Amino acid sequence: MAGKRAAKRDGEQMVGDAAVRLPPDCRLGALSALHAELVAALPGGAVELDGSQVERVDTAALQLLVLLCRELDRRGGTLAWRGSSAALDEAAGLLGVAKILELPAAGPA
Repeated sequence: MAGKRAAKRDGEQMVGDAAVRLPPDCRLGALSALHAELVAALPGGAVELDGSQVERVDTAALQLLVLLCRELDRRGGTLAWRGSSAALDEAAGLLGVAKILELPAAGPA
């Protein structure tokens, strides 16, 4: 799975990439709009997520992101992260999906 995911090189935007910014309140109420953005991003094959502004996240949002990863894998697509917040990292870690989502390594505090 990791071999199919592409990390960004020095912020380069590759052709066909779709960038999706996760909302600060990434819980069930925001998932309809987020789902629509993610579905629209899939045909390009390369999706870049920015989770740096996430302040609140729930299990439903993490499930949606896991499904995105699975669908990208199925299609031979790639996932890259522009950033991840402490709230997103903590929630993914607690639910055991941080490795599946391949969240970027946390920087120094």
